[in-house]
Amino acid sequence: MKTLYKFILKSYVGPFVMTFFIAMFVFFMMFIFKYIDDFVGKGLKFSVLSELFFYFSLTTIPMALPLAILLSSLMTFGNLGEHFELTAMKSSGLSLQKIMAPLIFSTAAISLGAFYFSNTILPYTNLKAGSLLYDVRESKPALLFKEGIFNNSMEGFSIRVGKKDKDSKTLREIMIYDHRALQGNNIVLCAKSGTMEETPDRLFLVLTLIDGVSYKEMADKNKDTPTHPMVRDKFEKRIIRFDLSEFKMSRTNEDLFKSNYQMLNISQLNAEVDSLKRKSEKRSTNFGIQLKQSYYPKTTVFLTKPDSAKKITADADYLSKLPKAQQLNIIEAASNIARSAKAYAESIITETDTDDNSTIRCQVERHRKFTLSIACIVLFFIGAPLGAIIRKGGLGMPVVISVVFFIIFHILSITGEKLVKEGEMPPYEGMWMATAILLPVGILLTYKATSDSSLFDANSYIQSVKNFFIRKKEQQ
Repeated sequence: MKTLYKFILKSYVGPFVMTFFIAMFVFFMMFIFKYIDDFVGKGLKFSVLSELFFYFSLTTIPMALPLAILLSSLMTFGNLGEHFELTAMKSSGLSLQKIMAPLIFSTAAISLGAFYFSNTILPYTNLKAGSLLYDVRESKPALLFKEGIFNNSMEGFSIRVGKKDKDSKTLREIMIYDHRALQGNNIVLCAKSGTMEETPDRLFLVLTLIDGVSYKEMADKNKDTPTHPMVRDKFEKRIIRFDLSEFKMSRTNEDLFKSNYQMLNISQLNAEVDSLKRKSEKRSTNFGIQLKQSYYPKTTVFLTKPDSAKKITADADYLSKLPKAQQLNIIEAASNIARSAKAYAESIITETDTDDNSTIRCQVERHRKFTLSIACIVLFFIGAPLGAIIRKGGLGMPVVISVVFFIIFHILSITGEKLVKEGEMPPYEGMWMATAILLPVGILLTYKATSDSSLFDANSYIQSVKNFFIRKKEQQ
């Protein structure tokens, strides 16, 4: 028996490792295509890109692992059925459950590892990847001068280069607008040629202008004066230094991202949910007290002076008995109180909605850590019996069937999560909807495979229909 189990595990490990890394690569390429515009043209170091790609490759594991288990289990039992090895095992008295036993335990172990990864490693990975991606997206594009196009990357300057020599350092027909004084295009520098080099420490860009002239328009104090004096200065050589520190990517403090729900483990999510609930309860309690103290209609009304207040009686005609001016003052004061109370109530509603959305997102993330592990087991019980039924190995039919089931699983997961976030469904229902729908499918397929049912044989279904009509005729 041990030899048989070793054989089954060896047959499973190869397809699992292959499909796992293929799935990771596919999901990683989706990430590249999504954020490619944020990487291009920023002169990022190879170490920064390597770190970013490494962390984001780890974030693809929750998506790649269920697909790998589904596809590898289907391929393994498909190969066993295609080569009649599964038939030989059954003929020796082994049931399908005993044949699946080593893979069931291995899948359970993988599911436990997936839960540990989701709860411990994934929050840290999301923190690193999210903060680094934010820094990359916020960094400025690399300084690049194109011929005949003004470059506004340098703060306070607009630079145009007519031509660039092959050495990429020598420039021709240079024009620079100096906007540092914030007075428009009143300072212009033109040079026939020049050189552009970075300092050894790459902190400054040194632009050396040769054979040029500068123009500075003097602002007139008297706007009615029609003259516009200008200062022109010719020079043989002029050096301008540009600070390149703003083009270097700076790292943001990761503590600013730690409160995001994707960066929290289960215990932290539970604490966050409890904190939000207590905050909401406290706000609800204080709302009525604050509204009554600050905005509730007063029991006194000022007639002429603040010190001559009289008590308002229950007389319905009380307001009409007052002078017109006092009526207007009272109505205006009441309107102001009502508007203030409305604004206060709207602010409380906005805060409550924000906290409710945060609570829902935390609950969604908390359920997600469990659904990943359970999904691995459910998809295994779909892939293994399905492979035993179709008896086809390789990357043909198994890939097509696995992709179909995985797409169904993914669509159900996304739909359930969206309904939860929109408040249409409780978190536990939406996040477990895909598992609850596919679990009966796995049980049905396991039953069919155990009883050697011809699930995909059209003739069996046609024959069942014929037998049904024959029985109906006999009964008549």
